[in-house]
This record gives sequence, C-alpha cells and structure tokens, in this order.
Amino acid sequence: MTTYTVGLKLQTRAKALTIEAEDALLAALKIKLENPEALITYVRKSNRRGDRRHPHEALGNRKLA
Repeated sequence: MTTYTVGLKLQTRAKALTIEAEDALLAALKIKLENPEALITYVRKSNRRGDRRHPHEALGNRKLA
C-alpha cells in the first residue's frame, strides 16, 4: 500500500491527514467516510523527507471539530 496525504477543510479549520490506501481515490473516500461534512481539498502521495520534517496526523489518532 501507498501512503497518501489528504488535505481537508472542516468548517473553518484546514487539516492534513496521512492514510495508507491502494490509490488516491480510496484515500479520499476513507477520509470522507469518517467526516461526511468535510471538503477534500487535495490528495497527494506522501513525501518521506518533507513529511518527516512536518508530520501530519494519521487517520486513527486525530479529532476534528
């Protein structure tokens, strides 16, 4: 599986989450399933070097709202 970073906007907050999925569409759908009211702004493959310096939250250990 590949790791993707999904950007989303929930009310007035912008978040970036990291999730493992087979492709970008499934990554976005997994996030949308957890937060149906969220607006998906982008999906990209995770960048190991950049994401280590500026880590994003993982799907399991986060609270939105």
